[in-house]
Amino acid sequence: MMTSPTIEVCTKIDAALIVSGRFHDMDYVRRQLLDLFAGDPRIRARVFEDYEEIEVITTADIIVSYTCDVVADEKQSAALRGWLKQGGRWFALHATNATLDWVDGKVASPDRAPAFMELLGSSFAAHPPMGRYRVDVADPDHWLVKGLESFEVRDEQYLGSIRAPIHILLDSHFEGETPRFQAGPWSAKRHPVLYLRELGRGAVLYLTMGHSFPPSEGTNVEEADHCSWEEPIFQELLRRGLGWLVERNE
Repeated sequence: MMTSPTIEVCTKIDAALIVSGRFHDMDYVRRQLLDLFAGDPRIRARVFEDYEEIEVITTADIIVSYTCDVVADEKQSAALRGWLKQGGRWFALHATNATLDWVDGKVASPDRAPAFMELLGSSFAAHPPMGRYRVDVADPDHWLVKGLESFEVRDEQYLGSIRAPIHILLDSHFEGETPRFQAGPWSAKRHPVLYLRELGRGAVLYLTMGHSFPPSEGTNVEEADHCSWEEPIFQELLRRGLGWLVERNE
């Protein structure tokens, strides 16, 4: 007697990927994040450039964002807050918490989206010139960073303000000047690199690493500088972040 083959049921996970903004190689990042999703056959992703279609975005199970100077307004932030409280999980990368302007020839970070920044748990203010910096494990017992040791990475070392209670998993030390920015000088302080911002039954996982320079006009695409995207530790953090995103859907 023939037996029926075992059929594995694949539970679909709807993902909203939000990628857009200035001063970064958004095309490269979009491809990288879609490739990350492709490693889990359950994920079905829709791609957005902003939060205008908030009614659609908040039907997703998970959100991943990589933006710069692209923010949700108060109504959209309220919808995201409700989605998080109901158990949504959001992996926010790099400049998602950045608003930018120019004052007297320097970069400023105007506080024009306070509800959005409070939701994310932090807001960007400045970074020193690009270079390698040390990242330390702030909570070695948490599974998202368990087994990791301090490491150096070449990226923009993000400095800013904490806007809500957060659980810091990775952090870095900085003291000194940030000459391109209005904010500063900075006294000795530790700044979050990876943290959790819990809200209701859901949470935001924020990773400040991940700068990617777009190729200069007239150069080959291969000449673009993708900074920590090309380092194994960053790829490991992305994989762990994806694992955290889908954990509640397993």
